[in-house]
Amino acid sequence: MKTDISNIKDIETVINSFYDKVISDEKIGHYFTDVAKQNWNQHLQVMCSFWENIMFHSGIYEGNPMELHQKLNKTSTLKMEHFQRWTKLFTETVDALFEGDKAEYMKQRAVSIATVMQINIFS
Repeated sequence: MKTDISNIKDIETVINSFYDKVISDEKIGHYFTDVAKQNWNQHLQVMCSFWENIMFHSGIYEGNPMELHQKLNKTSTLKMEHFQRWTKLFTETVDALFEGDKAEYMKQRAVSIATVMQINIFS
């Protein structure tokens, strides 16, 4: 039986598993490996802080993900299908690892974030 997301270690599990999928994904992987040329250790730490703040209101994340994605879009055009793929992979990852109210909340927030980014980038 799966448990619910309850701490930073659970968030790290989701983020690490998710980005393992993203890196090798043929639709969106190149944005991370070729376009943004991520420093993976740093990126994973930032993403864990971002999600820890969302899930547990830690206040430790400082950044502007909208600005970063707008810059990325100027370098290599993002499309709705890229956000859909990101959301699908994220949701599948959470579902494979956890279940419960926090897991559902994490998936809902991911969809909301992707939606807001699309509105801001495509309008």
